[in-house]
Amino acid sequence: MEKEKILAAPSVRRLPSYLDIIRNYQEERGTEYISGTRIARELNLESIQVRKDLAITGIIGKPKKGYPVAALVNAIERFLNWDTLQDAALVGMGNLGSALLGHREFYLHGLNIAAAFDINSRKIGSMIHGIQIMNAANMDIQIRNFGIKIAILTLPPEHAQETADILVDAGIEGIWNFTTKKLAVPGTVAVQNEDLSSGFAMLCVRMHTKKNCKEPRRACSKFL
Repeated sequence: MEKEKILAAPSVRRLPSYLDIIRNYQEERGTEYISGTRIARELNLESIQVRKDLAITGIIGKPKKGYPVAALVNAIERFLNWDTLQDAALVGMGNLGSALLGHREFYLHGLNIAAAFDINSRKIGSMIHGIQIMNAANMDIQIRNFGIKIAILTLPPEHAQETADILVDAGIEGIWNFTTKKLAVPGTVAVQNEDLSSGFAMLCVRMHTKKNCKEPRRACSKFL
């Protein structure tokens, strides 16, 4: 139960931002140690929050020196399982699917989109960002052949559940769901829902809050 709380915590969502900052200090400034205070300042967070977040990776900082940068990068990547390249299948080659297929940052984070599928005959066989689009009618066979365990769904929501059922039967263990459909899957399959509408709603609320907040910036930030 405690492990589930950790995996669901906002701390996990903040770790990639920490990693970007730490890498920047490492690559551009040659920094060997970095403090939680410095990371917190970059992201307008409290330093105690940063230290708590980093603690879930198992790393411990040194008093008055901070965290060894190389070890901290390794600890975050290992915790996120980004130190191992994982193949994924992308299903649905509309505008969003095509954009995600071309997002090279995924590879840096250990995600390799090895296969892409669609039902549109005009797209099947074409090359998008160096990947040949395959027929979704045969994706269960291809996924088994590739040994893929992660799927990314960017297809219309009315096809999401049926597609998820096929993917699970083909051996998929994790689904990154960009549709608005809430999927019903076995308890052994992990699903991460990305609701773009909710993201936009949060942006609107944050903009409105900042516009109307009369308190000092740090006092306002606690509500965001």
